[in-house]
Amino acid sequence: MIRRILLSVLLAAVTAGAGWWYVAHQPAAGGLVLMGNVDLRQVNLAFNGAERIEAVLVEEGTRLHAGQVLARMETSRLLPQVAQAEAQVAAQQATLARLRNGNRPEEIEQGRASLASARADALNARQQYERQATLLPKAATTQQALDQTRAAADVAQARVDAAQKALDLLVAGARSEDIALAEAQLHGAEAQLALSRRQLVDAELKSPVDGFVRSRLMEAGEMAAPTRPVFALAVLDPKWVRAYIPEARLAEVRIGMRATVRVDGFPDQPLDGWVGFISPIAEFTPKIVQTEELRTSLVYEIRIYTRDPGNILHMGMPATATLSAAPPSSARPKDPA
Repeated sequence: MIRRILLSVLLAAVTAGAGWWYVAHQPAAGGLVLMGNVDLRQVNLAFNGAERIEAVLVEEGTRLHAGQVLARMETSRLLPQVAQAEAQVAAQQATLARLRNGNRPEEIEQGRASLASARADALNARQQYERQATLLPKAATTQQALDQTRAAADVAQARVDAAQKALDLLVAGARSEDIALAEAQLHGAEAQLALSRRQLVDAELKSPVDGFVRSRLMEAGEMAAPTRPVFALAVLDPKWVRAYIPEARLAEVRIGMRATVRVDGFPDQPLDGWVGFISPIAEFTPKIVQTEELRTSLVYEIRIYTRDPGNILHMGMPATATLSAAPPSSARPKDPA
């Protein structure tokens, strides 16, 4: 008797559980059920330079956060380039400062002293010429001697003029064109330094997104290049279910329409979702849709985006999306960037 009662209770419990499962997994009245596969974005990550890889720091399957260092290149060539660029910037800065500051007072005083000396020499040469000129009528000198003293006086006066102009240049300082040229050369040196430092920063390969490592494609010792990915990364957010809807039911779907996403491995963990993309181009039913009667029918791709904080959705996983018959929610985001 007791055994019969226990069997009755067990049968009732099983029947109730089966009924609960059936009700919980049935689409809402008027809803649209679509079968598809989980998809997500992928990133092929390569170094932005050509150099030998020094270290690879993460393994396949590693969970990543944005900015995490994944690999490093050798920097034995980059460090001297940075030092050389820094020295060139310092030299150009000194040159520009000298031009802007002008000549030192001691240099100007030296120029004035040179001018005074040239004037004294010119005065002496002029007096020598005048004495020779007074002696020539008395036949106390020759015409040749007079010509020589006159030439010496002219040379001395030319030296005075040159010393005066040199002093004027010292007082005036550098030309504006020379300063502009020095500024341009400094900007060029600073740009080269910025490039060298950027190349040094790029020697570390960092994750641009939160995600995980799908494939580790290169190892330490290999030669990296911008065209050779080192890692293939999978982006954790957003994730979506890629499904196809027949043309006859396309009018039932709207951007922002709410949805519930389930996967076979976690039937009791439904995820909230929304329609974020409806393809504007029709296509023939893809091979992954195995229904014979739809094999040659026109369908449209749609994406049901969802948040997956527990990371239960994996790329390629079969999923069921139940679209709600309720009006689209304007608060739902559309196709994420």
